[in-house]
Amino acid sequence: MTHKLVIVESPTKSRTIGGYLGADYEVVSSVGHIRDLPQPSEMPADKKTGSLGKFAVDVENGFAPFYVVSPEKKKLVADLKRALKGADELYLATDEDREGEAIAWHLLEVLKPKVPVKRLAFHEITREGIERALANPRDIDMELVEAQEARRVLDRLYGYEVSPVLWRKIQQGLSAGRVQSVALRLVVDREKERMAFQSAEYWDLTATFTASEGADAGKGFTARLTTVDGKRVATGKDFDDRGVLKNAKVHHVTAGEAGALASGLAHSSYSVSSVESKPYKRRPAAPFITSSLIQEASRKMRLGARQAMGVAQGLYQRGYITYMRSDSPALSGEAIRAARAQAAELYGSDSVASSPRVYASQDTNAQEAHEAIRPAGDKFRTPASVRGELSGDEFRMYEMIWKRTVASQMADAVGSTSTVRIGAKTAAGHAVEFSASGTIITSPGFLAAYEESKERSRYEDDNKEATQDKDKRLPQLAEGQKVEAEDLEPITHATTPPPRFTQGGMIQELEDRKLGRPSTYASTVDVLVAREYVRIDKQTLVPTWIAFAIVRLLEQHFPTLVDYAFTAEMEAGLDRIATGERDQRAWLHEFYFGADGDGPEGLKNLVESLGDIDAKAINTFEIGEGIAARPGRYGPYVERMVDGERQTASIPDDLAPDELTVAKALELFENQGGDERSLGKHPESGHEIVAKGGRYGPYVTEVLPEDAKGKPATASLLKSMSLETVSLEDALKLMSLPREVGKDPESGDVITAQNGRYGPYLKKGTDSRSLETEDQMFTVTLEEALKIYSEPKRGRGRPAAKPPLKELGEDPVSKKAIVIKEGRFGEYITDGETNVTIPRGDTVEGMTSERAIELLQEKRAKGPGKKKRAPAKKKPAAKKAAPKKK
Repeated sequence: MTHKLVIVESPTKSRTIGGYLGADYEVVSSVGHIRDLPQPSEMPADKKTGSLGKFAVDVENGFAPFYVVSPEKKKLVADLKRALKGADELYLATDEDREGEAIAWHLLEVLKPKVPVKRLAFHEITREGIERALANPRDIDMELVEAQEARRVLDRLYGYEVSPVLWRKIQQGLSAGRVQSVALRLVVDREKERMAFQSAEYWDLTATFTASEGADAGKGFTARLTTVDGKRVATGKDFDDRGVLKNAKVHHVTAGEAGALASGLAHSSYSVSSVESKPYKRRPAAPFITSSLIQEASRKMRLGARQAMGVAQGLYQRGYITYMRSDSPALSGEAIRAARAQAAELYGSDSVASSPRVYASQDTNAQEAHEAIRPAGDKFRTPASVRGELSGDEFRMYEMIWKRTVASQMADAVGSTSTVRIGAKTAAGHAVEFSASGTIITSPGFLAAYEESKERSRYEDDNKEATQDKDKRLPQLAEGQKVEAEDLEPITHATTPPPRFTQGGMIQELEDRKLGRPSTYASTVDVLVAREYVRIDKQTLVPTWIAFAIVRLLEQHFPTLVDYAFTAEMEAGLDRIATGERDQRAWLHEFYFGADGDGPEGLKNLVESLGDIDAKAINTFEIGEGIAARPGRYGPYVERMVDGERQTASIPDDLAPDELTVAKALELFENQGGDERSLGKHPESGHEIVAKGGRYGPYVTEVLPEDAKGKPATASLLKSMSLETVSLEDALKLMSLPREVGKDPESGDVITAQNGRYGPYLKKGTDSRSLETEDQMFTVTLEEALKIYSEPKRGRGRPAAKPPLKELGEDPVSKKAIVIKEGRFGEYITDGETNVTIPRGDTVEGMTSERAIELLQEKRAKGPGKKKRAPAKKKPAAKKAAPKKK
C-alpha cells in the first residue's frame, strides 16, 4: 500500500482535505512559512560580516538571500521530516499565489525529499476540486517563486534602509514600506485636501407639483429648480475646494435671490415644458475578486479589510468558497453552468442571460489566480442549505458571494427613465424651470438576486431629495399641461470636503492605481491601523500627526519611494518577473544601486546622500497665529511662544488634523496646557490650589513656593467632575485621599480607601479590593469594608469571574472543552491548557469550532513562550586564596 504525504498551509485546510482523501494519504500543515530572512543580529557570526550582514541579503553578489528555519518552526520541520520518511510520494499543496508557491519551494529546500514530488493547487476544497487538482499535478513554478523572493528582498532593503531614518528624525519604532508608505501618503494627502477646503454656500428651490387633469390627476411629485433664465443652477460639483465657482456658465443662486425667486413665484402659473423618456438598462456586476469582496464587505457588512479576509479564509479552508485571493473575475465553465442553473431554478428561465456572460480582468497582469471568488463545487449550495452550518459574518459573506455569482449570469435589469420639466415666470420676469426624474423597472433581471452597493459620493448630501425621488414613478404628463404648485421652499446647501477613505475605499484606490496585489491589500491597511499611523473613526481612516511627519520626510528626502507611478511600476516589475519577462537580480540591482542613464536614483545612493535633515522642521506643522502642531513621544501637542516662554497643550486623540483650527488650538491652551484655573487657597497651608489639564486627564494640584521641599499634593479628577466646574471643596476632598476607613479588629491592619490607575479600591496591608463607585472612597464605612474583605477576591477592578462568552465543542488534541472567555487584555480562546488571543479580524460572534481548533494548534506549534529567568541570588564573595609561591 502506498503512503502519500500532502503538505498544506493551514491546519483547518488539512482537516478538510484529509476528510476527502482516502487512507493512502496523510495530510499535514506547515502553518504558513517555515523559514525566512533572519534579523541580522540572529545570523551566525561568520555571516555577520561583509555585504550579507546588514540585510541577510548579499547585495554585492546577486542579492542572494540567507534563509533560516524560524525558531518556532524547528519542531514542526522535524515532524514533517519524520512524516516524509514513511512516504512514497510528496504532494506540496500550498496556496496557488506567489506566497504559496514560495512556501512550497522552501519546504522542498528544507525537507530535501528523495521521493517523487508533485505540486498541487486546490482552487476549491471540494471533492471535485481536489480530484481535478490530483489529476493535474505540476512542478513548482520557479518564476513565481522568484517574484515572491524579489518582493521579500525588496521589502527588507526598503525597510532596513529607510526605517532607521524615521527613527532618528521622528520617533523610534516607526517603519516604512513599499506599499505601506504610499498608502499612508494617500490618507495624508486626502486629509491635507480637507484642511485646505473652504465651503461654499448655494441655494435652490423645491416645490410639490400636482397634475390637475389626466389619468394621474391629483398625484403629487417633488421637483427642484434647475435653470434660471436658461442657465443651469449651480450644484456642489460646480465649486472647487476653495469655494470658488469653477464654471462661469452656471447660475449661482444666493440666499437673497432664492428668497426673491420664491416670492416672485408665489402667484405664477406652471406648465409642463417637456417630458422625456429613455430606455434604462443595467448590467450585473462581475463576480468578486479580492478587492471588490473587501469593498463590498466594508459597505454591506461593516467589516474591516483584515476581518473580511479572515472570514473569507475560513470559508475557503472549510470548502465553502473558492480561493479568496484572486484578481481575475473569470468563472470556469462548471461555475457558469451552476450559476445559470440556479438562477433559472430560483428566479425563472426569463431571468437568465441569453448567453453565458464572460468576465475578464482589466488588469493585464491578473494571472496569479485562475478564477473569481465564488461558491465552491460544480453545483452551488444555496444560502438556505448552509444556514445550519454557518452563522454570523460567515453566513452573511457566503450569501453575498453566492448572490453576486448567480446574479453575474442573469439578465440585465431593464425599464425606462422619465424626466419632466416644469416652466414658469417670476413676477420680475425671470424664466425658471423645475425638473424631476424617475425610473421604472419593467424587468428586474439580476436585481431579483443582488444589487451592488457603491461608495457614498461627496455630493450625495447636496441632492438628498433628488436621490430619494430618482426611483419614484412620475405621473403621466403631457407637454403644455398645467400643474399646480405648493410648498415652494428655498433650500440651502454647502459644499462638503473630500471624504476620507473607508477601508474599502482605500483598497479601491490601491487597486485603481495598481499599488500592491490582492493578497496584500488587507495587510497594508491593517498595518497602518496597527502601528497607529491612522485611526478608524466612523468607518473612515484618519491620519495621525505622526503620519504627517513620516510622509513629509519621505516626500522631501525619498520622493521616488512615495511616488505613485514609481510604486506601480515596481509592482509591474514583480509581475514581469513572475512571467519570466524580467530577471530578478537585474531588477533588484536597478532598485538598489540605480538604473543606468536617466533612470531613477538607487535606494543606496538616496540614503547615503541624505545630508542634514532638520528634525524640528519635519515634525512641525503650522496651524496659524504662531501656533504649531507637533507629534511627541507622549502624543501630539500644540505649542506657541508667550512672552518669551514656550507653552504647550496636548491634542486629544480623537481630534482629527482637519479639525485643529486656530480657535480649537486656543481652546486647548486654555483648558489643557498653559493657563491654569485657580480654585483658591488651602485653608491649612495657605498654598494656592489650581485645576489644569494634563496628558492623562484633568487634575488638581497645589502650587508650592520655589524654596519649598517635597512634592505638591496632586489628585486626578473623578469621572463625574469637569475642569470647568471643579470647586475648591472638591479639590480638598480629592487631595485628602487616601482616606483611613478604620482598623481590621482581627489583624489590626489599617484599611484605606484610595483612587488608582484601575479605579477606586480598598487597601489592607498588601490586600486590595475594588470599590464599585468613586463616591464610595468618601462614604464607605468600616463595617462595609470588612464585609467586602469577607467575600472571595475578584481581582483588581474586575467583577467576579464571568461565564464563557461562547462554547465551541471539544479540542481533538487535549480532549477538553474549548470556550471563549473575556480576559484583562480582551477575549481569548482556551481549552484549559492553551490560551490564544482572538486575532484582529476574527470576532466572538463569527468564531467557529474549526477556526478555534486551528488557532490553538498554531499556538501549540509555536511552543511555549520564553520565560524570563529570575535574577540569580548573589552569593557572598568567596575569600581569595593566598597566591601560591613560585
